[in-house]
Amino acid sequence: MGTMQIDLDRYPELRLLCWSRPDAKTVTGEEALSLYERNWRFVDRGALTEDERRLIDALVESHGNGVFMPT
Repeated sequence: MGTMQIDLDRYPELRLLCWSRPDAKTVTGEEALSLYERNWRFVDRGALTEDERRLIDALVESHGNGVFMPT
């Protein structure tokens, strides 16, 4: 199975976390979960779309062994 590629244009908060990667169009699932966990304090939880909430849940299950560990 190939590596999951996440389209940053579909997930506004994730796109904001990629501010240092202005040319990036996608990130892997592992990268996305790491970005969310390391930068959770900067995520506007009220601005998360339902799709983005589902993405985070899926990433936690597939790459985080069911545990979300923000730092």
